[in-house]
Amino acid sequence: MINSTLCYLERMDAYLMLHRVKKKQDLNHDKWIGIGGKFEEGESPEDCILRETREETGLTLTEYRYRGLVTFVSDQAPTEYMHLFTATGWSGTPIPCSEGELAWIPKSDLLKLPMWEGDRIFLGLLDTERPFFSLKLRYEGERLMQAVLNGKELPL
Repeated sequence: MINSTLCYLERMDAYLMLHRVKKKQDLNHDKWIGIGGKFEEGESPEDCILRETREETGLTLTEYRYRGLVTFVSDQAPTEYMHLFTATGWSGTPIPCSEGELAWIPKSDLLKLPMWEGDRIFLGLLDTERPFFSLKLRYEGERLMQAVLNGKELPL
């Protein structure tokens, strides 16, 4: 079982996205994702997202919100609990990311990018003022087989 975080930094009508192209053995290779990573021992979700954002972008979050919990179930990897955040405030100077290329992507262009099918679901949820949610995504390989939002199955 893995605990991780993911954050979408929001500026006007765009999110800061990471195009994962720098690591050879990367489950997310060539996909566009938010900023984040795995918990270190003793970290809370907030500790983890603050550290990961600083490491990957050079920025320190000053205003952020815990938006939901995404449970990934896969036939190729351990179950992962991803703690999902959005951020509207930060300080610091951006740095190059060792895991890929960072770019501000207009929200209207997000769904044109190569990304996990389930990411499209939670990006849609983030774009609404929905209260905290729990989303379970079940994959076989890269194919999304099931999505369950707050205990209710979603049509795929």
